[in-house]
Amino acid sequence: MIIESSSEKETYELGAQIGRNAEPGQIYTLVGDLGVGKTVFTQGLAAGLEILDAVSSPTFTIVQIYEEGRLPLYHFDVYRIGDAEEMDEIGYEDYFYGEGVCLIEWANLIEEILPEHYTEIRIEKNLEKGFDYRVITITEK
Repeated sequence: MIIESSSEKETYELGAQIGRNAEPGQIYTLVGDLGVGKTVFTQGLAAGLEILDAVSSPTFTIVQIYEEGRLPLYHFDVYRIGDAEEMDEIGYEDYFYGEGVCLIEWANLIEEILPEHYTEIRIEKNLEKGFDYRVITITEK
């Protein structure tokens, strides 16, 4: 599925829609360059899960846990890990195969440990169509 977004609000709303429909055990990977709107999308997804806490990128902690919503959200940012073995140290399997929803930024860096089935969300800019224009591609893997 390919969705065009022309504003942060539309990107947020897409995230919220996905969050409202999320089910326990779902894993979403979020792929895109710096500044494409991954955090805005994640904030929307959290809102869709009825999470009221402020959501930010967990760049320096690898995983941020939000448990007070309709379902727990495990928000990973693996940009700074050296290799997938570092994920073992935080017990990633408890999150990946638990009852919450996982959202993993920069998941391409840990592809070898991703489960067989997940949903990839790729966000790309096209500056020719405007500063806020994004193409968001959702693919079931």
